[in-house]
Amino acid sequence: MTVPDSGAAAAGETAVPGEATAPGGAAPGAAVPPGAHRARWAATGTFLIVGLVFSSYFVRVPSIKLGHGLSDGQLGLMLVVPSLAALVAMQLTGGLVARFGSAPVARLSAAALPVLLLGIALAGDPFQLVLALLLFGAVDGLVDVSMNAHAIAVERTLRRPIMSGCHAAWSIGAMTGSLVGGFALRAGLSLTQHYLLLGAVTLVFALVIGRYMLPASADRLAVPAGGRRARVSWLAGWTPRVVALGVVGAVVLLCEGAVGNWSGVFLHEDRGATLATASLGYIAFTVCQTGTRLVGDRLHQRFGALALVRWSGAFTVAGLATVIASPAPALTVAGFALMGLGLAVLLPIVFSAVGHSGAESDAAGAAAALSKFTTLTYTGLLAGPPLIGWLAQAFGLPATLGGLLVLMAGVTLGARITVSADRSGAAPPGAGPSGTGHSGTDRAGAEDAGKAAEPAP
Repeated sequence: MTVPDSGAAAAGETAVPGEATAPGGAAPGAAVPPGAHRARWAATGTFLIVGLVFSSYFVRVPSIKLGHGLSDGQLGLMLVVPSLAALVAMQLTGGLVARFGSAPVARLSAAALPVLLLGIALAGDPFQLVLALLLFGAVDGLVDVSMNAHAIAVERTLRRPIMSGCHAAWSIGAMTGSLVGGFALRAGLSLTQHYLLLGAVTLVFALVIGRYMLPASADRLAVPAGGRRARVSWLAGWTPRVVALGVVGAVVLLCEGAVGNWSGVFLHEDRGATLATASLGYIAFTVCQTGTRLVGDRLHQRFGALALVRWSGAFTVAGLATVIASPAPALTVAGFALMGLGLAVLLPIVFSAVGHSGAESDAAGAAAALSKFTTLTYTGLLAGPPLIGWLAQAFGLPATLGGLLVLMAGVTLGARITVSADRSGAAPPGAGPSGTGHSGTDRAGAEDAGKAAEPAP
């Protein structure tokens, strides 16, 4: 939630030199609460943790299968368990954030995630493994929604976008976790040893950065004077706008999943590339995506969501067209790289659009909207790989990728739906015409936000 300028002035704060704002936000040089920049890095660090933990889990799936003597079918069922648990937990996160704020939920779930990863390693039989995966998936659902909700709260406090940087941190964490997992396997570390060492380091990091998140009052649902906090239904957040943005997010993740799961197959079987060359498609995509996300927030500030989504969509469509039309493996790899450049900022911008749209309705709206949005995108991510496989078997992989091109063209043409991503500087709900009219609990929350320089208890 944005802290009003009048409250900042009353606290004796000064403007941050050179501070830019997102299009449609507050005026450049507007005062920012002390500690808000630390909160930005705390939010970014949470994404790093999640990417690190999840890639560490995926890289050791073969070890889990071998350790429990699972068949391919049994492993497939096991891998569905955390995904289903995450989907259920996402429905409850909006209410938890409304009651406690995004920071406490993100702080606790980020610290619990590496501990539960160790629980997977310590599971003594398949039944214990299912329980460990259930808990791991449920906490993943909590942290996924709450860390994005907290990033929205930081954006509204800083009055500028940070979401692309957060998602870049997730990508860097995922790459780091994969490399560390490879070194652990090469060093002969057992699953328990690997996860114990990783968990100890990650837990300490989570506890440290958690102290510098925004106070809970930044996006906790306010309690009316002499009243009770309104209860947030688990159905809250389902709006036509959220559904439409959820479809956009699902298309983006469908394209990302297509590159991750099928780029190597396409290069090897349809373009005649060697297996080594075939791996370059995903590598080029990942490097370009991560690099672009590192500068994505600056691009968002400079050009705005509408122009950036249109150009990003155009890059993605051009990349897909290159992949489909090019007969040469080198040009096909270049097409996947172009897709990485195009898809890089789309999902962060859509997350921001959902969060800021929800935050303008009420304090808990961001988390409620994000929980429903994440449910839709997560479902698309899960259904995408098998759906592409079935369509490829029926019509061929080039024709299936052509279908994705049509979907991405639709996203590009419908870019205007993402303009709410530019509202990081908008006045919070209940503000007067000047954006400074707060009363009761809202004013107290604004004052609490000024205390973010101090570590949270």
